Amino acid sequence: MYERVTKGIKVSVRSTFLENQSDPSDDLYVWSYTVRIHNRSRETVRLRTRHWLITNAKGLTEEVKGVGVVGEQPLIRPGERYEYTSGVPLSTPSGMMVGRYGMESEEGVLFEVDIPAFSLDSPHERSRAH
Repeated sequence: MYERVTKGIKVSVRSTFLENQSDPSDDLYVWSYTVRIHNRSRETVRLRTRHWLITNAKGLTEEVKGVGVVGEQPLIRPGERYEYTSGVPLSTPSGMMVGRYGMESEEGVLFEVDIPAFSLDSPHERSRAH
């Protein structure tokens, strides 16, 4: 599990290689990743945006920006947790992801929360660099 705390917001990520959705003969490798956001601050926050950098084993990086996560913009009160699972395909047997969430406080103050860098490794990778 990978973890990072920014301004009292703890983000934890765990990735899982999905063998049944991958097809190495067609250069398709798929992972799911589960993110848990724990609001350890004293303020209620709303997750407004996401910004991901997804890098494959060849060093090619794809940038993904969007509103919310999995179709939601969750409100997370102090002490509460929000968890979701999503997925990512790559054309290489390994890679990594890192990013940020755009959050908004109850007072309307916007701030960013770091998502820790985490590796995407499969059993099809000859040597794991992550």
